Amino acid sequence: MRGALGTTPQGEAGMAASMREVRRQGRSARWGRSLASVLVLVVVVAGWAAASQAELVDPVIVPAPADIWQGLVELLTSSFLLPHLWATTYETVLGFLIAAAASMVLAVILSNWGFVRDVLYPYLVVFQILPKVALAPIFIAWLGFGVASKVVLAAAIAFFPMLINTMVGLASASEGSVLLMRSLVANRWQMFRRLTLPSALPNVFAGLKTSLTLALIGAIVAEFEGAEYGLAVLLKSYSYQFRMGEVYAVLLILSALGIAMYGLIELLERRICFWRRQP
Repeated sequence: MRGALGTTPQGEAGMAASMREVRRQGRSARWGRSLASVLVLVVVVAGWAAASQAELVDPVIVPAPADIWQGLVELLTSSFLLPHLWATTYETVLGFLIAAAASMVLAVILSNWGFVRDVLYPYLVVFQILPKVALAPIFIAWLGFGVASKVVLAAAIAFFPMLINTMVGLASASEGSVLLMRSLVANRWQMFRRLTLPSALPNVFAGLKTSLTLALIGAIVAEFEGAEYGLAVLLKSYSYQFRMGEVYAVLLILSALGIAMYGLIELLERRICFWRRQP
């Protein structure tokens, strides 16, 4: 007997088996890529250690992996790392959230009102062209050496990429889809909720991931200018003492922090934009 769509039970079983095979091949491919990445890391570290052992590199410039590992262990077991790590994380996340919220709201306004876009967009471009690093001393002069100046610089650096990605995403709905929604007499809110926003989400998440990494850079730059707590404070202190193992250890912690925050956005994207999952 044929199924409701004209397929036989044997055909349905074959399709299910094919889908299982595709998923199995996708898992195998992911494991293969992960293994290749680990092997590359092992080869690089092994070559690095061999070069350090043979004294081919200056340990003041590039310390041996064993020295970096020792510095990392000392940092992770210390009592002073957590306040510095928390300060940088807090500044980054808060600056990122401010930039994301402001840029999304402004992107919706600019995408829907051409007059406002024509008036404000040139100023936004000028603001983006201005080197944000040069603003760090100004923000510190205005807001002091506390958290506020770091948050503002992180938000300033993260703002424009998020704005552009969101605007591109809001304009990405196909003309056919727009005409279909209009033929169904959808109002502006229904058009936005059911078509414009879902179409924009991939670009929005691309902007979120870019802006988050830039917010971390902004927080670190502001901490270099002057701060009591933060991972950049540790970097400055260790570099002044030529304790390069600890310097590289702090860089590893910074990298891990950035990867963790990036991974959270990636996980959220996979949950929301489930139709874009790749094998």
